[in-house]
Amino acid sequence: MSNQSPTPFIITVADVQHTSYAAQICDEMESSAKARGTGIAKRTPEYIAQKMLEGKAVIALDINGVWAGFCYIETWSHGKYVANSGLIVSPDLRKSGLAKLIKNKIFELSRTKYPDSKIFGLTTGLAVMKINSDLGYRPVTYSELTDDDAFWNGCKSCVNYEILMMKERSNCLCTAMLFDPAREQKPIAREELQILTPIEPSKTAVYSSYTKGSDSQSINPKSI
Repeated sequence: MSNQSPTPFIITVADVQHTSYAAQICDEMESSAKARGTGIAKRTPEYIAQKMLEGKAVIALDINGVWAGFCYIETWSHGKYVANSGLIVSPDLRKSGLAKLIKNKIFELSRTKYPDSKIFGLTTGLAVMKINSDLGYRPVTYSELTDDDAFWNGCKSCVNYEILMMKERSNCLCTAMLFDPAREQKPIAREELQILTPIEPSKTAVYSSYTKGSDSQSINPKSI
């Protein structure tokens, strides 16, 4: 039996030094969605890079600087609603628990930047639903989400967009989930993070890719 430790990852708030990964992230989002036959709102490398420059994204790298995962924040209805969008993990690292660590980090960043905002998501992935549930999200109807047309227009590139419009945005194949800070007081589950070596504690930490009780299901990149 090997005594080799799990490979650690740096999970940090992205900034200008990470913009070079934007094209790779977009390519992986698109190829993963095609492979699964699921929809995802397409983003350009420029859009992803802008999120990094705004401090509204989280990136995971291995200790050699190789890209491992990503997620970003979008705001709607003048900041009343927040979405943690585009959760994606490198194919070789899926089922490792890394997605949950990234999701925890972006949720923490969202709560810090927008403490009074409702955080919502649309997903078809069971693993993402479980992660969201652990963070305090609850399944809701589409009527409880933002009515911002800009958000719903982002669904146009999804293969299921016609279904959404036929149902007048009242339902689709995605499950809607919502965290309402006025209703939920659940703290971030920090005990589930295995912090190995803090780097700039307020912003960056090094994590193991394996956590106790990590979900073994793969992650759908449409984890908004």
